[in-house]
Amino acid sequence: MPKIPAISGNEAIRCFEKMGYEITRQKGSHVRLHHKLDKDKKPLTIPKHKELGKGLLRKLIRDAEITIEALVELL
Repeated sequence: MPKIPAISGNEAIRCFEKMGYEITRQKGSHVRLHHKLDKDKKPLTIPKHKELGKGLLRKLIRDAEITIEALVELL
């Protein structure tokens, strides 16, 4: 299994938008994303930090039902 990349919150938001998520709201530095077509997918909350923690990024990947490789390809 490849290592999880170190990415910022803005990079993560762009990756998930490429997958079909859209920004529904923002409160402070936290952005909420929902999937446009598949309403069964969990909503994602991504902080706009300089670097996301490995555990948070792993949870976002799991909630979006993708692999680390798929995320790396979207970067």
